[in-house]
Amino acid sequence: MIYLVGNRVAGTESLLDEKRIGLMNTPKNGYSIRPGWVWAADNGCFGKGYPGDEAWVSWLEEFTPDQREGCLFVTAPDVVGDSKESLVRSLPFLPTIRDLGYPVALVTQDGMQPEHVPWKQIDWLFIGGTDRHKLGSEAKALIAAAKDHWKMVHVGRVNSQKRFLAFAALGADSVDGTFLGFGPEVNLPKLLGWIRHHADHAPLFELTK
Repeated sequence: MIYLVGNRVAGTESLLDEKRIGLMNTPKNGYSIRPGWVWAADNGCFGKGYPGDEAWVSWLEEFTPDQREGCLFVTAPDVVGDSKESLVRSLPFLPTIRDLGYPVALVTQDGMQPEHVPWKQIDWLFIGGTDRHKLGSEAKALIAAAKDHWKMVHVGRVNSQKRFLAFAALGADSVDGTFLGFGPEVNLPKLLGWIRHHADHAPLFELTK
């Protein structure tokens, strides 16, 4: 499982070069991407970072083929906390993401069930929503269903070792968070410790699925 950092701070570039971590990019952050880096594009709808449909598409179009090669997924625009409204918002954009040459991610929201997911139209399931959704039975069922459909799974807002290891145990392929934004000098070594711990115990997690 790879951790995508939401804050590009001092000390991360060499780790990105080595693919020990990845980068979560958004239109608001507007990070430059070095070819070879592992990264993903979130839409910024959580918070106030979504620039509007046309600007969002234009932003995705700016990346070169070499940069796009390292992109794990692009999230379709969503509505935080409301699965019905979010699906109405997201579904029309799934073909747009595909046509731009990116893997497609659908963000889950509160109330979403496996039967609501258009599995044939996506590559990744991004576990979003409120903590009640993310940490409860809905997310667990969705992750299990994604694996049954041979889809990759990402989990957003993972800012503690407890969450990192818990979602690793559930089978997540990547997670992201802004952990490094809160004292990077202290938290970067902690994050690398989470990654080492997971690598050392990965066989055990696989056995407990």
